[in-house]
Amino acid sequence: MNALHWSMGTVTVILKRLQRQSLPRIFRIKERVDNGERISPEDMRFLRQSLLDALNAKPIYDGNPELAQLSAKVITIYRDISVKALANEQDRPTHGG
Repeated sequence: MNALHWSMGTVTVILKRLQRQSLPRIFRIKERVDNGERISPEDMRFLRQSLLDALNAKPIYDGNPELAQLSAKVITIYRDISVKALANEQDRPTHGG
């Protein structure tokens, strides 16, 4: 299905969900990892599902330059979270050694 087939209602729902649900949680997760905390299993599930949702909505973004730009910014935040979370895990001392 190309972007022309997506209704304005679908785009509106995606943007509202991003604004009201996803972005606030993403920023909370980012703040925690920036402060050296580990990502919880629940946060990992959320991030994984969010990335899958973004991949499924890719046809919408591809047909709209503004949405593509927004999507790229959100994906950059996911990348930043992942990089920092990995660094946090590697910086943790191992127990029992």
